Amino acid sequence: MKKILLFQLTILICSIAYSSDPYTGKDCIIRTEFIWKTGDITAPSCHASTIVTTSYGLLAAWFGGTEEGNKDVGIWVSRFSEGKWSKPVEVANGIQNKLWRYPCWNPVLYNSGSKVLLFYKVGASPSAWWGMMMTSADEGTTWSEGIKLPKNILGPIKNKPVLLENGDLICPSSTENDGWRVHMEFTSDFGQTWERTAALNEKATGAIQPTIITHRGGKIQMLCRSTSSKILTSESIDNGYTWSPLSETDLPNPNSGIDAVTLKDGRHLLVYNHLAKGRNMLNVAISEDGIKWQAAALLENDMEGTEFSYPAVIQSSEGMIHITYTWKRMLIKHVVIDPQKIKVMPLADNKWPEVK
Repeated sequence: MKKILLFQLTILICSIAYSSDPYTGKDCIIRTEFIWKTGDITAPSCHASTIVTTSYGLLAAWFGGTEEGNKDVGIWVSRFSEGKWSKPVEVANGIQNKLWRYPCWNPVLYNSGSKVLLFYKVGASPSAWWGMMMTSADEGTTWSEGIKLPKNILGPIKNKPVLLENGDLICPSSTENDGWRVHMEFTSDFGQTWERTAALNEKATGAIQPTIITHRGGKIQMLCRSTSSKILTSESIDNGYTWSPLSETDLPNPNSGIDAVTLKDGRHLLVYNHLAKGRNMLNVAISEDGIKWQAAALLENDMEGTEFSYPAVIQSSEGMIHITYTWKRMLIKHVVIDPQKIKVMPLADNKWPEVK
């Protein structure tokens, strides 16, 4: 009996000694916080955050209500100034008349310098929604009335626009009413006039919600959420008007939103769920070329069934990386990363690395 117990104890000690934990890269994370506390607002469910920098700090927005798709879901905003977030306020809703109201979806913020633009969608579902835009001349304190975007223009569908060297604001967009198909929209006057491409993928290649990164020499690249369990990518050398066929990257995608940003030092940073299914892990990866990626940080890792999703990422003028994302559909979380403190690990066999 003693020999059996000793053997079992030896196995337990060995298993502890050789157990692995996922690489966290936590030394680069310098701040984590929720934008508000549970009970601070009357919207118990939230999703699809967006963030921009302002002269005073930061501005974030998301959609919130009783549940995604319910008629009471509106667009909420909060301002970060002097080290704290303001109490969120609802700035847009889908009220059409006294008798009817639609839910709001997927806000996207962009700071043009003279005004902050807020794009969002209104409609019964993603297959039937339409694009809306409102503006703020005081960096999110007050807002104009929402205006409907032109026919066939939805605005940036989830991820931020990017101002190109030719003066176009490229807005990565997609539709869900004729298969999942991506396209690009362009405005050279911050929302007054618009152009758009045709769909950039066939119906059989389900892709939506592209995000844009830029390369030296004028090449731009998109990365997309997909139904193929992989993040998809494509490149353009004519400012986004024509694109190479979508192809699979090595990175997994559990049919969940992603976002990316090209950093001031030329590297590319991606926030995504490094999973083939589920949304219980949220990850940050770094790439020099937009093709080969390395593990940078682990933002969340919980049991299956929990959700951390729909990230938004920007880099401030001070160089810090700001990420917001959905936390269990209850709150929006804000994380700050110092890019100088990022230590990468290889994604061997495209698996998130582990440490002993």
